[in-house]
Amino acid sequence: MSLSRIESALKRIGLDRYMMLLVLTVLLASFAPASGDFAAVLRQITWWAVSLLFFIYGAKLSTATIVTGLANWKLQLGVLLCTFALFPLLTLAMKPMILMGLPVAIGVGFLYIGCMPSTVQSSIAFTSVSNGNVAGAVCAASISNLIGVILSPLLFMALIPGTSGYGIEPSAIWKIVQQILLPFAVGQLCRPLLANFLNKYKTPTMVVDRGSILLIVYSAFSAGVVNGIWQVVQPAQLLMLIGFCAALLAVVMGIAITAGRLAGMSKADLLALFYCGSTKSLATGLPMAGILFAGQDISLIVLPLMIFHLLQLVVCAILSQRVRA
Repeated sequence: MSLSRIESALKRIGLDRYMMLLVLTVLLASFAPASGDFAAVLRQITWWAVSLLFFIYGAKLSTATIVTGLANWKLQLGVLLCTFALFPLLTLAMKPMILMGLPVAIGVGFLYIGCMPSTVQSSIAFTSVSNGNVAGAVCAASISNLIGVILSPLLFMALIPGTSGYGIEPSAIWKIVQQILLPFAVGQLCRPLLANFLNKYKTPTMVVDRGSILLIVYSAFSAGVVNGIWQVVQPAQLLMLIGFCAALLAVVMGIAITAGRLAGMSKADLLALFYCGSTKSLATGLPMAGILFAGQDISLIVLPLMIFHLLQLVVCAILSQRVRA
């Protein structure tokens, strides 16, 4: 069997090159973690890579697309309610069960999932593959991330118990604005100069998008390995966490579809709600965690988000292929 056929077969079950690179990055960090001066340089490179990513997002985003998408208030409201109301409530309800068998930092990380905005690239891609409302998905994912820059840390601060030991400094929100929102705004200003190039050549955006995530994953898990993450998390606990993440994803997907149908949404809108409302952004979540939890167990805190991200990619890839067929 040729390599292209093997890749096509793997894609049908949700395993593409990006998924495999994520797994390989975790393995690389486990056996060859960054440390010392190299780790410090890597953190600086990662910071600029994330800023560049959101600059590109800003340069690509069409104001006309946002205006068109906003007219579909049912879809936009549905995505925001799933992302910033349903998810936080479910993770808050499940957190006591998680703490019965998993470290506190992982319980904090599970709650952190609920506060994150929707994905941008993958939710739009899956909506497109399924012949859903792409313009609505672009608008919903973009608004979710813009609001999430401020709302996500505030929501997390409101939900996390003061006795957990994982407090957030208010100054962290300004640091997040500097790294994410300001580059996005500058990108919007530069859009007339860059939009045609970025729309014609998709590779630069994809490389920066995937590359920045891989850099953050390697940096975070390198720090975790140095601090003994795999001595803290046992295989049985990892399987337990995977089960909780899968249950969370299944419940949100089920509620999103049911609510969309009850609201009388068209199939195209329903698909956009499904993919945007049930997914969480790793591109926003990882750099935000690096700022919010500086000096804490970042690798343990982002582990639930990593697992949830991998699960959502696999499930959405499989479902999008079946819906299109």
